[in-house]
Amino acid sequence: MGGDHAPAVIVEGAVAAAAAFGIDVILTGRAAQLRPLLTGRDQAGAGNPAEHPAHQGHVKIVQADDSLTMDEGALASLRRPRSSAAIACQLVRRGQAQAVVSAGSTAGTVAIARLRLRSLPGVMRPGLAVVLPTRPGPTLLVDAGAIADPKPEMLVAFAQLGVAYAQVAYGIAEPRVGLLSIGAEPGKGNRLARRAHELLAGTPQHGSRPLRFVGNVEGGDLLAGKADVIVTDGFTGNVALKTLEGAAAFVAEQMRAALTGSAMARFGALFQRRGLRDLVGRMDAETYGGAALLGLEGTVVIAHGASTAKAVTSACRLAADLARGQITEKIKERFGPGRDRHFLRRS
Repeated sequence: MGGDHAPAVIVEGAVAAAAAFGIDVILTGRAAQLRPLLTGRDQAGAGNPAEHPAHQGHVKIVQADDSLTMDEGALASLRRPRSSAAIACQLVRRGQAQAVVSAGSTAGTVAIARLRLRSLPGVMRPGLAVVLPTRPGPTLLVDAGAIADPKPEMLVAFAQLGVAYAQVAYGIAEPRVGLLSIGAEPGKGNRLARRAHELLAGTPQHGSRPLRFVGNVEGGDLLAGKADVIVTDGFTGNVALKTLEGAAAFVAEQMRAALTGSAMARFGALFQRRGLRDLVGRMDAETYGGAALLGLEGTVVIAHGASTAKAVTSACRLAADLARGQITEKIKERFGPGRDRHFLRRS
């Protein structure tokens, strides 16, 4: 029920993911609105999943009486306990689903996920990881907007989260970790960056796995491939991400104008079609699915509010891949033994 074009586009993308990737999808929302959208696609809640082809997943509906608005804030977890996002998280907590995908309010979804799924042992706050289209492989930016004012220790945790993500999603054995700052020298940056640098470069604490820390990276290095994982606070990370998105849209528009500005330019573009398609595909955010909210007892992928059906399909595939790769278990391993329980956590 979340997103600028919900629920029609969300349903279309989810059904496509079920058909293309064999993902079983549960749509949480108002059944009266969702059932007509499934007509001719998949009969929600009807039929036997075994009757479907082996390569095609099943789609069903779980009723949710409420939903988040796109401007919903962190109090959404208390105001809307029966929202579609809350029901989805509850399904994961009960073991009836393995991952949550939402294109709704980021702040509201993060708040609900933290309440319903809770943080993993050793993780103070979850972090949003987004993929940057770098060469030769992608770079992960953590945090991209979940925690605006973190403590330095949280940036170390973000590094561990990003390393686990890079290993599971992209098969990078020893991901390189960089810290976003205003200079390459260790002493550059504000107090948060300087202290985080000390912790990242020091000996891992509490049995955590060692990190391959490569030092500070600057804003101009975000797309340079100097690190596989770049950590920062949520405020800076979100501004950096939105800046990159705006710059990419500007460059794409300028390139389109240059390639179609004259008959000669259009003729020359014919010889570059393959390279241009590759470039467009690599820069297309819809192919990456969304941001993974890491550090919770369950997989959560937050898609863009303006997601198209293609983006929703990609988000479902990302969530399924992370769940199949046991991202939660990989994160637990990185934070070391002896952290099986939080203080006052319920069994």
